[in-house]
Amino acid sequence: MNEIGRLLDRAARSAGGVLAISGPKGSGKTLIAEAAAADARRRGFEVLWASPPEGQPGRMAWAQLLRDAGAPAGLMASLLSNDAGPLDLDSAARHLVSGSPRLIVVDDVDRGGPDAVGMLSVLAARCAAAPVAVIATAAGPLGLRQELRLSGLSEQELGAALGGLDATDCHALWLASGGLPGVARQLAQELDGTGERDDPVIRLALTRESTVPFLALDTNLIRLLEAALDRVRDDRTRARVLAMLARELLGDAAAAARRRALADEALRLARRAEDPGTLADVLDARLHALWDQRGSEDRLAAGSEIIDLARAAGDGKRERLGMFWRFVALMELGRVAEAESALAAFAHEAAAAGDAEAAVLVTARHAMLATLRGRFDEASQLAAEVKEAAERIALPDAELISRTLEGSVAMQRGFGDDWRHWVDVLLASARHRPGHLVESTAARMFAVQRRNDEAAAELERLLPRALANSGPRWLGAMADLATAAAAVGDAGAAAKIYQALVPYDGRPVLWGGAAAVWEPVSHQLGMLAATMGRHADAIGHFEDAIEFEERIGALPFLAHSLAGLADTLASSGDAARAARCRHRSRDIAQRLGMSVLLDRLGPAASEWSLVRDGEVWLLSAGAERARLRDGRGLHYLRALLAEPRRDIPSLDLAAGGAGLASATVGPVLDAAARDSYRRRLGAVTEALDAADRSGDRQAGERAAAERAALIRELRGGVGLGGRSRQIAPETERARVNVTRTLRAAIGRIAAAAPNAAAHLRASVRTGTYCRYDPAPGGPDRWHV
Repeated sequence: MNEIGRLLDRAARSAGGVLAISGPKGSGKTLIAEAAAADARRRGFEVLWASPPEGQPGRMAWAQLLRDAGAPAGLMASLLSNDAGPLDLDSAARHLVSGSPRLIVVDDVDRGGPDAVGMLSVLAARCAAAPVAVIATAAGPLGLRQELRLSGLSEQELGAALGGLDATDCHALWLASGGLPGVARQLAQELDGTGERDDPVIRLALTRESTVPFLALDTNLIRLLEAALDRVRDDRTRARVLAMLARELLGDAAAAARRRALADEALRLARRAEDPGTLADVLDARLHALWDQRGSEDRLAAGSEIIDLARAAGDGKRERLGMFWRFVALMELGRVAEAESALAAFAHEAAAAGDAEAAVLVTARHAMLATLRGRFDEASQLAAEVKEAAERIALPDAELISRTLEGSVAMQRGFGDDWRHWVDVLLASARHRPGHLVESTAARMFAVQRRNDEAAAELERLLPRALANSGPRWLGAMADLATAAAAVGDAGAAAKIYQALVPYDGRPVLWGGAAAVWEPVSHQLGMLAATMGRHADAIGHFEDAIEFEERIGALPFLAHSLAGLADTLASSGDAARAARCRHRSRDIAQRLGMSVLLDRLGPAASEWSLVRDGEVWLLSAGAERARLRDGRGLHYLRALLAEPRRDIPSLDLAAGGAGLASATVGPVLDAAARDSYRRRLGAVTEALDAADRSGDRQAGERAAAERAALIRELRGGVGLGGRSRQIAPETERARVNVTRTLRAAIGRIAAAAPNAAAHLRASVRTGTYCRYDPAPGGPDRWHV
């Protein structure tokens, strides 16, 4: 208040300024701003007050201030227009600082986003020489020169602020609120409303809800629960306090052993107490405290037991929690159809009870399932509904849930230029949740963006910790690291991750309570096996993934698994099947708009295809289309296109398979052919020298390429000591006939598809061995 008084003193001398007051909810920001307004009125200041409306542009608050200050309607309209610029902001600021001494209060300014906060900087420049003081309140620092940060009060200060409390109640409220007066005041009202006079520390410990997001530590509540443990004596209450403490410690990755001990002791006491409600509470808290996918079967059984116990105790809320645990466990086990039925039952009970928090969980899981099936527009719409509903009821996880859903869609559709921002968000989240492997998703994003050095660095940093870890994020983190290991080709890391993931084969990869889902574990195993060079195992894993994805309708992940199988088949020599898988993968990705996968697949093979249709062949090459009558040359051409960059003997092409064994032999090059090659080699060498002297780079490159080709042919025809190599007459006949037939086929293509024919002439090599070596400007692979 002294700082505010000095601000008002300066404003009275026409040397005003801006003061920011920040602090967590309940720290007293608004109360202090109200006191400042009362002081300003006593001094004869005009007071203007505004707060950005929820879900509206931040400039709405400034338009409200302009209206109250009597500004022209045109000025307010300019400020609210979509193309409002610096001049409009400055005009608004000039009007607000004109006139008699004035205090402007903008409460919760950060709720209005960058628009509302940015206006403060403009206003600060104008206030310095005006009789105007501005006070802005916000949850976090605003980066202004003058800023007061509010934190919790000491126990003595809190007692003085609230008044009328005995020492025991004050201590309990201080522990529960962290010294924040607004929170303490609300809790004090709740204590008075119970009409009970048992120990307030225990009472608050059992009734206070956590106020932090998932996997964050609510240190105030943990301190309160630990204090309650020292006071409680009966088994029933002690079991509940122990279980709640174990649950709250989930955010501490280093407290696994303590969580286990607390949860085990709580369960022992709850079973001894023989109270259904207490046992249901303890089982629910235990599922949180010991959460990892290794216990999915136990979690399914515990969820059913919670339902039965809650029904016996008449506790509808706890029954709904048991139903939700069943849904989570069924999803973890890959029993997706049963999980959807469990979710529908949970949704029905939540709607009947008017449970707003449960309704948010239901909508969020429908968004997850929509992403799983590739209904990305529906998933995005549901994510927006989740964000709005979660913020409306002040759910601590509101931001985390909505960001997870949005990120799941973006992981398939692509992050665009925003990907680095998402990485920064993940790394910031990791700093607030140490030990929970949040950075693993950043490693996946680096791999997707082909930033392999950064992906490899994250992999090296995280893998030792991940292998020794557990918890609700563990399986998702290992899947992310598997993606990174495959992208950078780290066979050693792949082997370690493979061994860790094998026990989960056949399951989907879930994050937390099925908030997000990745490809099934069998897909990750396929990638890892391929990275280790175990192609047969990789093919089997990818086939398992595809069967699972087809069964549950997971089209996006089906497209990824088909692409992974295609790459592995191509490396194993099965080019034809690889092309079919890649074609199907691309078709799904194009229909769903999966830009990340399409980028990985490269130029569309489906745009360049040569496919037989009965007695004709259908050629598609970019914008060109052709129908070609059947002929041997097209069969030869298809065989080459199916296996790019591989030498295929002309004898094999002519035989339609493996070539026949040759008997008698003759020279590969006769004397006349050798002399002709050597004369041409001399001429090309002279042309290369001339190009070097004149600096004609393009002519030099053409001459060098021809010279290299001539030397290859001469070497192919000459053996040791300069003697002619010998060739079987069948091989020579095949070379001549296949070369002539291929050239004729390409000539027929040229009549209907000249660009395709030009590409084929530049890419198809003929001779004793034939080869398709894709030239620039064409596809790397054809669909054949």
